[in-house]
Amino acid sequence: MTRTSFRIALAQLNPTVGDVDGNLDLARKARAEAAAQGADVIAFTELFLAGYPAEDLVLKPAFQDACRAALERLARETADGGPAVLMGLPFVEMGTLYNSYALLDEGHVVAVRHKVDLPNYGPFDEKRVFEPGPLPGPVMIRGVRVGIPVCEDIWGEEVVECLAETGAELMIVPNGSPYWRGKNDERFSVAVSRVTETGLPLVYLNQVCGQDELVFDGASFIIGADSSLAGMLPNFRACVVTTQWEKDADGWRCVEAPRDVNLEGPQADYAACVLGLRDYVEKNGFPGVVLGLSGGIDSAICAAMAVDALGPERVHCVMLPYRYTASTSLEDAAACAKALGVRYDILPIADAVEGAGRVLEPLFAGTEPGVTEENIQSRTRGTLLMAISNKFGAMVVTTGNKSEMSVGYSTLYGDMNGGFNPVKDLYKTECFALSKLRNRWKPAFALGPDGEVIPERIITKPPTAELRENQTDQDSLPPYDVLDDILSLLVEGETRVSDIVARGHDVETVRKVERLLYIAEYKRRQAAPGVKVTRKNFGRDRRYPIVNRFRDTGETAFAGDKGLYRSGGGAGGSRVDLDF
Repeated sequence: MTRTSFRIALAQLNPTVGDVDGNLDLARKARAEAAAQGADVIAFTELFLAGYPAEDLVLKPAFQDACRAALERLARETADGGPAVLMGLPFVEMGTLYNSYALLDEGHVVAVRHKVDLPNYGPFDEKRVFEPGPLPGPVMIRGVRVGIPVCEDIWGEEVVECLAETGAELMIVPNGSPYWRGKNDERFSVAVSRVTETGLPLVYLNQVCGQDELVFDGASFIIGADSSLAGMLPNFRACVVTTQWEKDADGWRCVEAPRDVNLEGPQADYAACVLGLRDYVEKNGFPGVVLGLSGGIDSAICAAMAVDALGPERVHCVMLPYRYTASTSLEDAAACAKALGVRYDILPIADAVEGAGRVLEPLFAGTEPGVTEENIQSRTRGTLLMAISNKFGAMVVTTGNKSEMSVGYSTLYGDMNGGFNPVKDLYKTECFALSKLRNRWKPAFALGPDGEVIPERIITKPPTAELRENQTDQDSLPPYDVLDDILSLLVEGETRVSDIVARGHDVETVRKVERLLYIAEYKRRQAAPGVKVTRKNFGRDRRYPIVNRFRDTGETAFAGDKGLYRSGGGAGGSRVDLDF
């Protein structure tokens, strides 16, 4: 008898890398929830049992065994008559390690399919650890032929085309797709392309969690065979949702699914930073966080994110004033701490800074005070915050934005101290914009108070490190709107200096910024991880050499001399095919 109805449960959950038993427990609870909802099958995300991305951990035989054992335990449990299970895990077959997706039903592992297209760009390097699988056919789930391409498998045509040609009736796609701006539009566009080519409806299932510098935003969705949006799950929120499907002469249709409205733009950026910080703290077992609250914009927005992530009772803010700290900074930091409801302490650093000066005095005699002495202030603050962390266990939140990290406007072993940085991939202008946003809005899952939590004066006053009298950031840097535009072009766009100048920027300013960007690479290699928000962050996405003498001269694109290249064969019969 041909089946005409099907109920698919989608497990958009928050697994933890390496916590195989914990992930198995999550799966069991989700399956029980799906059973109560009357589901025929429940689908989990890519490598769910292992957590994603597990990086080189998947190469460890003991870890592979733990994942396989968990899969088999869950398979036995499906003999209870409840929903079948689609589960992701690293799977060894004939000595080869694959990124795999298994069907469990009626007490057995019914089928295993292996990911074919292994991504090797940006934050992904799966070719390092997995082997590609063969082109797959569909699996039979209680009378329905389901294609299960894994994540990157739908970003090209071949795998999905093979599934359609071998009889798939619909597709369920498990993903570990990290957040960056505009990513959801890219996912939707790719999914629609595959649906258009095959005429098959598609379920796109994503996890929702933070893992080191990556944030996975969920936002799972369903595309009908007519390429229309048939369902959308929330972003930045875990859930188990059962969808109803019916089959007619035209094939399977999703007739019942939620249509959540997702956060976009700056709201999504802010939510990603909060989720990334929360999961980093929670999954590493820290009781809370401590940070220096200076009265400036970066520490204020980080404090707000920390409170939204963990609640005010788990956030400790410390003001560390010196002789250059303005009275307005003391007032603003205190007001911010009060608005957020956090513990707030003031620890003057004069004795420590001046004590260090006395120790160094014999060596520094006859020299003029300068950046070295300024950095002693920063390093004193970093040492004290780390001491508080060591004593009480709270993790230090470091607060340098992407503008500062780009040009080295930060101090190693000073304000760069810390375990995690929620604003590492946000430029200074974006920190200002998100501060204004947070004063009128917060994510639904945020644990902080409503309303204004960052005093207006913090947002409007000129930014300064306050390491010398009357200092402002623009003493040594271009205005941030100029700097951030140049940096976004250099970092995310890899744009030529000549093209940046053509946009209206001063050539010497662009060259200066490029030089600062290159020479600060050694600092970034020692920086704490932080949430990825842009297409190219400092970390997994951008791998520049520390020793690097290249500088863009500002010349226009090199045209080349085609006359130098042999087109009919060279030594040894080689051929040069010109594409310029």
